[in-house]
Amino acid sequence: MAARGRKIPKQVLEIFDRYVENNVRHLNKDEAVEMLQSEFGLSTEQADNMFETFDKDHNGIMSVWEFQQFYQCVGNSAQEMVNKFQEMDKDNSGLLDMEEAREGLKTLTAGGGRALEDKEIEFFLKSTAGDDNMIDLGKFAGLLFRLKLYKGPQ
Repeated sequence: MAARGRKIPKQVLEIFDRYVENNVRHLNKDEAVEMLQSEFGLSTEQADNMFETFDKDHNGIMSVWEFQQFYQCVGNSAQEMVNKFQEMDKDNSGLLDMEEAREGLKTLTAGGGRALEDKEIEFFLKSTAGDDNMIDLGKFAGLLFRLKLYKGPQ
């Protein structure tokens, strides 16, 4: 059900509604984690991390709007994203430190298909890493989404 003219894409609703009961468009954490595992091939830990990242109001419930945000960022490429994250996570800690992320970003391209310059890499690192200077899978998903949209200096 769209509110105030905002329309949720059909594909998003089709996935989300498979896990909804009584036509209530929200999932508790366990239901959302199950959906993220089943539909996107995420491990329990990865799905939990994504839930925490996209539960924007931190109420322990994933609304259809929050799921739409996840889907816009990750879509059907969840496994691709996880594989890239794991490839960059050289110490297998489940987190990217600044050096791992810096080296990994050198292999990625911006939305226009060009390689990132060092100053752009530093910008993306500073705007993505937490206070601990680490990037988890959820933050990495947001970073990839921003990179996809980023055109850089013209």
